[in-house]
Amino acid sequence: MPTRPDVARVLDALEKLHGAPRPPPTTDPLALVLWENVAYLADDQRRDDAFRALKKRVGTRPAQILSARGEVLLEIARAGIVAGGSVDKLRRTATIALEQFGGDVRAAVKRPLPEARKALMKFPSIGAPGAEKILLLSRSHPVLGLDSNGLRVLLRLGYGREAKGYAAGGDRPPTRARLRLAHPRAPVAAPPRPDPVPAQPAPLRGVSGGGGVWLLPCGEAKPVSVDRPRSPA
Repeated sequence: MPTRPDVARVLDALEKLHGAPRPPPTTDPLALVLWENVAYLADDQRRDDAFRALKKRVGTRPAQILSARGEVLLEIARAGIVAGGSVDKLRRTATIALEQFGGDVRAAVKRPLPEARKALMKFPSIGAPGAEKILLLSRSHPVLGLDSNGLRVLLRLGYGREAKGYAAGGDRPPTRARLRLAHPRAPVAAPPRPDPVPAQPAPLRGVSGGGGVWLLPCGEAKPVSVDRPRSPA
């Protein structure tokens, strides 16, 4: 029976091939929403350039965006396609931030996870996966905010089980939908060697501890480290 590949070794190989991932452009949740909307269908470099231009030429506070000249915003948004749509999203983001959050989203993302996720999903282009990514990158909640591509990779490695949608299974950790992280101080056991892949692999939740992140099949007690290889207990 085939076994799951060691995820830590897979991650090491990916980092060797592609390099270490870059840190996020900011940890401010509203700025991360703006980063998502500043350039439509732009690669990371062009999006970063557009975001830096927005910060330098306009600013990232709601009042600054709403008072900015349209031609300036349009020029910045041309880093992607449909620049006019991006300008509209930037202004809608600023309006929502002012009217619903008093101009500061940081308090909203510190609410309990379901409320924090719902608050971010009020903004343009932010669905459940994007909201969880912002909660992770803003250091607001320890959720493993993977997009569909990242989840698909884990499925191909034998972790998780395919489901129809991101939110499948409601608020429990669903099969394809979400890999949740527990409290960073949550105790974890030393990892064993990966078990053979069952016919229907269990859903996963994540637990951080021991300096890394763990993928833990729901309902099971033995985690698999995704930080680095460790000796079996």
